[in-house]
Amino acid sequence: MSVASILTKFDDVLYTWCLIYMLAGAGIFFTVRTRFVQLRLLKDCFKCMFEKKTSENGISSFQALMIATASRVGTGNMAGVATAIVVGGPGAAFWMWLMAILGAASAFVESTLAQIYKTRESDGSFKGGPAYYIERALHARWLGIIFAISLIATFAFGFNGLQAYNIFSTMEYYIPNLHSSPVPLVIGVILLIASLYLFFAGSEKIGWLSSVLVPVMSVMYIAMGLLIIVLNFSQIPAVLASVLRSAFDFKAIFGGFTGSCMVYGIKRGLFSNEAGMGSAPNASASAEVSHPAKQGLAQIISVYIDTLMICSATVFILLLTGVYKTDSTLNGIPLLQQSVAHQFGSWSIHIITVAVCMFAFTSIVGNYFYAEANILFISKNKAVLTIFRIAAAIMIMVGAMNSMDVAWSLADITMGLEAVVNIIAIVLLSRIAIAALKDYESQKAKGVDPVFHEKNIGLNNTDVWK
Repeated sequence: MSVASILTKFDDVLYTWCLIYMLAGAGIFFTVRTRFVQLRLLKDCFKCMFEKKTSENGISSFQALMIATASRVGTGNMAGVATAIVVGGPGAAFWMWLMAILGAASAFVESTLAQIYKTRESDGSFKGGPAYYIERALHARWLGIIFAISLIATFAFGFNGLQAYNIFSTMEYYIPNLHSSPVPLVIGVILLIASLYLFFAGSEKIGWLSSVLVPVMSVMYIAMGLLIIVLNFSQIPAVLASVLRSAFDFKAIFGGFTGSCMVYGIKRGLFSNEAGMGSAPNASASAEVSHPAKQGLAQIISVYIDTLMICSATVFILLLTGVYKTDSTLNGIPLLQQSVAHQFGSWSIHIITVAVCMFAFTSIVGNYFYAEANILFISKNKAVLTIFRIAAAIMIMVGAMNSMDVAWSLADITMGLEAVVNIIAIVLLSRIAIAALKDYESQKAKGVDPVFHEKNIGLNNTDVWK
């Protein structure tokens, strides 16, 4: 049995019998506990994402949002959605959308907790995330370390290798016999150099890059999807009907559950928006805001941007052009390239190539930001951090030469293990996030700008909210 088949088997078991129930259950639980915060306070979500910093510490709420979105909005929105549609069918889109709405409540809870339990570094910046709130609130540093290791494996070595592979895969259209050529090595070296520069430049540079590139790329890609929708508007009812028909084809779903649209939709939804898996809180904790709930609300928008807008753009590009039904040899990025070319001509392939490369690279940078916060949780030794930065950059170069099956399976497995630890933690700590939400709403009801102090909700174990 090959390595790829072993990984795929373990991947199927993890998602089919564990994560699907945990993610859906957590999303429903938090939606009910917060009284549909992801819909009820949508106006506040937009206001909070533009809150200004009041000091030189940390990064702005918007920059933290863009770092989180940079990690969320990667090739998973393109290659991952394409794989879900090809293997699981159109119904996978419905389950991605549903998981985004439910997952937004999970994103609120985990990001609010990350803000409450963030710590101040010696340079005045903030660090935090699940490892930090697991240690402080659950008094289980050992479990925090397990989470930190799983996140580092997921983002620095799993996802970043996958993003590098997808940058490489965009070249298949341009270069014959790509896999046997020196191109993967060349791409890997270029990514190695660019990554090392940003890794050593620090969080301020990463925040600036993300806040500039992510909005521009997102708007351009969504605009392309909207143009295809407009040009094929008469097909929309039929496409939506096929999505719903496939999503609720329970005979097909339960006849082959592990390969069904439900499983692929949930897996790709999680890979894309990361709600509940404990990644975005690492960015949320770095923001300077007056109340933890504000950054929790802002992160809801990141989930919606990722899945309801960018993933949906990919869904409609694929389903309206129909190339996935006529050419079964295509998958991932090549399928997306040919789908766009079917609508606009071969010149448009270049736009997808640029978009994929930019999305993937900003994802690499955002993923590294998460991993660094967890390296610092384990050890603040500067030599350890330097070695990690170099190792992470080398793994990006190696990732450009991975096989697609191995890359997806490794990313799915490490992500799944990380998510299990985080979901357990945020369910156990949910009362604290709910209390912070009530404090935020109470202050808003009095007509004041919410400002948080730990005593407001009966805490005495935070670092920056005394």
